[in-house]
Amino acid sequence: MIAVFRETGRVTDEDALRAAVERRAQALASGRASALEAVLHPRFRWTSHRGEVFDRAAYVRSNTAGDLVWRQQLVDRTEVVVLGDTGLVTCVVTDQVEVDGASRSFRMPVTQTWVREAGEWRCLAGHAGPLL
Repeated sequence: MIAVFRETGRVTDEDALRAAVERRAQALASGRASALEAVLHPRFRWTSHRGEVFDRAAYVRSNTAGDLVWRQQLVDRTEVVVLGDTGLVTCVVTDQVEVDGASRSFRMPVTQTWVREAGEWRCLAGHAGPLL
């Protein structure tokens, strides 16, 4: 688990959620459907920067199969709010991908809603865009 330890030696809820956000970015870049499914809630929904809405199966398929090949997702300017077992994340991502063999880079704000079940954070919903 990637986490930042505070001086108390304990991982805060916010630190654990930040680590989950990084795991999701790494799962995207891995191109492995199983890795991506592991961090997404079964009732997951995503709205793309183009306004397309995906359920979990469609999101995983669109990011792991076909002409889009992920290389990296960099996450910065991350802000996290945790209230009980619900977390809200706002950040800016830089996506490095290949589309039809051409390298592309996209930068955009992202908002994600996370839920913690059985001690594990899973992304329930997200929205990307507009492009910066």
